[in-house]
Amino acid sequence: MMHEKDYASYKCGYVAILGRPNVGKSTLLNNILEFKLCIVTPKSQTTRHRILGIYCQDDMQIIFLDTPGLIKPRYKLHEYLVKSAESAAKNADVHLFLIEAGDKINPEDAALLQGLVLQKKPIIIGINKTDKVPKSQLLPLIEQCANQPGVVEVVPISALQNDGINDLLSGIKKVMPYGAPLYPEDQLTTEPERFFVSELIREQIFHNYGDEIPYSTTVTVEEFKERAGRKDYVRATILVERPSQKAILIGKHGAALKKVGAESRKEIEQMLGRDVFLDLFVAVRPKWRDKENMLRNLGYN
Repeated sequence: MMHEKDYASYKCGYVAILGRPNVGKSTLLNNILEFKLCIVTPKSQTTRHRILGIYCQDDMQIIFLDTPGLIKPRYKLHEYLVKSAESAAKNADVHLFLIEAGDKINPEDAALLQGLVLQKKPIIIGINKTDKVPKSQLLPLIEQCANQPGVVEVVPISALQNDGINDLLSGIKKVMPYGAPLYPEDQLTTEPERFFVSELIREQIFHNYGDEIPYSTTVTVEEFKERAGRKDYVRATILVERPSQKAILIGKHGAALKKVGAESRKEIEQMLGRDVFLDLFVAVRPKWRDKENMLRNLGYN
C-alpha cells in the first residue's frame, strides 16, 4: 500500500459495469483482472450476483461491480437481478455501459441509457465485440454514443480479444474521484472461496445442458473443508424445481452429473491451486425462483 502522504494524487472509486445480458460484462472484468472472477457462458443471464473485482495500479484502485444483465423480470429471481444491477449503478462513482458494436444504438440500450442519465454519474460507453464488425461501421455509432447526455467517453473494445482495454482504463481514470485505496492492493475480490466454487459448478451446468435446466437450477455449497495432507472436501447441492429436471441433471446411470462433477472439479482445483474431492447432490425445491425466503437463504438478497 502507498504511504498516506502519497494519497493526495491517488484515485479510487466504484465502477458499475452495466448493460443487457450477454454483452460481455463478465468477460471484460475477467480480462481486466487477468483472473477468472466471473463465470462466462454463451447463454444469456449467466451472471446472477453482483461481483466485486478490484483492479490496482500504482496511483489508482478501481473497484468494479459486475452486474446481472438488465432484463424484464419474469420471476422473483429476475427481480433480484434487476435490483442488484440498479443498486450497483446507484452506489457507483462511474457507470461503464457496455453495448454491442453495430450501426446504431439498440432501442433497449437507448432506454437504459436514459435511466442512467437521471443518476447524474459520469457514463463511459464501451462498444464491445468490435472484432465482429468492420471498423468503418463503428464511426457513426461512436458519434451517436458521444452525443448522448451524460456520456463523457466512448471506447471501442473487444473484451474477448483483449483489445482497447488500456484505452478503457485510461478513460475511467480521467473521471475517477481522488481518494485513498479502500482495499489491499493484492486483493482481487471480497467474495469467499465457497462462493466461487458454487459459481464454477453452475457454469458447468450452463455448458452441459439445454435452455431450461441452467435457468431452473442454483448451487449451494454446504460443506467446504481444507484437510492437511489430503484433498479438500466440498459437498454441494444443485437445486432444481421439478423431479423431471433432477432426472435430466443426473442422467442415465448418473453419467451426466458425473461429467458436470469432473469438469467442475478441474475448474475448482485450478482456482484454488490444490486438489479437491467434490461431492455433488441434486435436490428438488419447487418454485425456488419465486420464493423470497428461499432466495434470501440462497444468497439472493
